[in-house]
Amino acid sequence: MSATAEEAAGASASPHARWVAAGIFLSRISGFFRQSVLAFYFGTSLYADVFNAALRMPNVLQNLLGEGTLSASFIPVYAELLARGRREEAGRVAGAVLALLTAVAGALAIIGIVFAPVLVDVFLWGFEGERRALAITVTRIVFPMTGTLVLSAWALGILNTHRHFFVSYAAPVLWNAAMIATLVFLGGRLTSDRLLIALAWGAFVGGVLQFAIQLPWVITLQRELHVRWGLGLEGVRTVVRNAGPAILGRGVVQVSSWIDLVLGSFLAVGAIAALGYASMLYILPVSLFGISVAAAELPELSRHHAVEGAAAQLHARANAALRQIAFLVVPSVVGYIVLGDYLVAGLFQRGDFGPADTRLVHLVLAGYSIGLLASTGSRMLSSVFFALRDTRTPAKVAVVRVAAAGALGVALMLPLDRVAISPELRLGALGLSIASAAGSWVEWSLLRRSLRERIGRVGTGAGPLARMCIAAVLMAVVVRIGIAALPQLPAIPTAALALLPYGAGYFVVAHLLGIEEAARTLGRFARR
Repeated sequence: MSATAEEAAGASASPHARWVAAGIFLSRISGFFRQSVLAFYFGTSLYADVFNAALRMPNVLQNLLGEGTLSASFIPVYAELLARGRREEAGRVAGAVLALLTAVAGALAIIGIVFAPVLVDVFLWGFEGERRALAITVTRIVFPMTGTLVLSAWALGILNTHRHFFVSYAAPVLWNAAMIATLVFLGGRLTSDRLLIALAWGAFVGGVLQFAIQLPWVITLQRELHVRWGLGLEGVRTVVRNAGPAILGRGVVQVSSWIDLVLGSFLAVGAIAALGYASMLYILPVSLFGISVAAAELPELSRHHAVEGAAAQLHARANAALRQIAFLVVPSVVGYIVLGDYLVAGLFQRGDFGPADTRLVHLVLAGYSIGLLASTGSRMLSSVFFALRDTRTPAKVAVVRVAAAGALGVALMLPLDRVAISPELRLGALGLSIASAAGSWVEWSLLRRSLRERIGRVGTGAGPLARMCIAAVLMAVVVRIGIAALPQLPAIPTAALALLPYGAGYFVVAHLLGIEEAARTLGRFARR
């Protein structure tokens, strides 16, 4: 066996994924806390409406130009230059990309400030009077914030490539903290309209802090950074060329969310809310397990692309990463389906959110969960394509996924909306979540088939996947029976009693069934 083949055979998923997951977890928790504080001061008033709506417009641009696009177009080029030992050229490319993004961010800020009334009238055409006036003011403040968040995504790309993951994914904590601090220190001292404007400035300051906290690491790791215009550099031209399809792919994701919102508006009252609650839980394992592994692997895959025998090494790393993702996602899927009602009740069942709401959200979550393994795996497959300098295939596949999910959603939602689980609530939202899951499997299948032609057949492997499913189902059933045998407890303790033994038991049973990922995880705990 050649040295390259031996290295490929021994390849394993990047150990840095845990740092990505830790950073994402902290940023998500701080986001939940920010929303809780926002609710305390603004509730469901017009001021809360204005802030959330005004924040959504620039966030669309951030999603189009931020982390996803730069990960697809910039990181592979930058990582390959470093792998080839061309650090000075890598610094020039990174600086030129920063200069280009700064120009784009400045243009976005000017557009937002000058055309805020037009943007509000186009995207928030139902806002009138005070809501419209406040929305215009807030938009003019938060649009420049979008530029700082795009620059923060550039810093994330640099840090990820140099295997410094935690600070870049934890940096949004500062963005949330700035808004929380604004509300805590000024809440009660200002009128609601003035507090809203102060909050917008807090968001802007938070965006600056999110970028600034990463700069010391960027400067330390990339001492050859030269920030100057450089569209003539081959690496920069490659980044710009690959950014187009990446932006298209991100745009398709935005369209998908909009389609779900439009379709949900035709369903019974409560459908959109149920989709929102369920998607919050569904996105958590996607971020913690799918995005974390894919983000940690992308620089490594891009380095392999630059050496001899790249296909074999990419194949080995992709399979190892998919096994790591599956090991963590399979219990999430089974847990959401079998034990999800305990989790939903523990998180939401209070006040006007009753048992019928819990059943509806649990069913919608179960529908989403059918596609969870495919959705997280597709993140990894997309990273392989990005490492191969191919941003077009994931974008094309995303279009097919959205079309398939939309068509199936229309076919399922109206028949299911005739099925009632209470006098007020119907199952139309379940049809949309099942359609979303089906779309995820379409995406997974098409990406996997396209990738097979480039590096060979990839996947978790039927044997390991079967053992993971057995461990998860066995523990879920045992826990379900155990909870049923206990006296009825409040929702939060019941959720804790269900999820903690389930998670711990899954690791133990998986280890007994010979799953390598469980052995490595338990080994790390044992050494500590």
